[in-house]
Amino acid sequence: MPRCAWVKHPLDIPYHDEEWGTPCFDESKLFEFLLLEGAQAGLSWITILKKREAYRHAFAQFNPHKIARFNESERTALLDNVGIVRNRLKIDAAIGNAKAWLELLEDGIQPREWLWQFVDGQPRQNNWENFEQIPTQTVESIAMSKALKARGFRFVGPTICYAYMQAMGMVNDHTTDCDRHSECRLLAKTL
Repeated sequence: MPRCAWVKHPLDIPYHDEEWGTPCFDESKLFEFLLLEGAQAGLSWITILKKREAYRHAFAQFNPHKIARFNESERTALLDNVGIVRNRLKIDAAIGNAKAWLELLEDGIQPREWLWQFVDGQPRQNNWENFEQIPTQTVESIAMSKALKARGFRFVGPTICYAYMQAMGMVNDHTTDCDRHSECRLLAKTL
């Protein structure tokens, strides 16, 4: 099957074919990827894919209620965990982002609707012929970044937010020669 040019590693294949670019409204998955995209900052995505199962285990299956209550010994255990990226700032941000996520809920804000507002609730359909044409950030990702930061989230710069939007299917950035481009376009029509 023709795929996007960035698919190089065997772990990329199921991620590309089943997740990346597929519109996602599941709040647990939206939260998971917000933390994973932050962890990826400055690294390759394959590094995070290789560590994804370790992240699930270390971060309580990405349960924001549990992560927000991590104490100092749990934080220290994360810093010692070779299965994840052991960066103090990223670990602290993940714990803080869980708290910020819960604050959205406490304020009566549904994270799914709040995050999808940056694309007016509908995936943007792009028609890139090659991967080099795809931007690293957009007006929408800049707006999302500013809004997330204003709510206390960290490791959510415009480039991270755009990667997040791509992963969660808020934008369809599969190149036009990729089979998933038309599949994701059709999925968007059913929303």
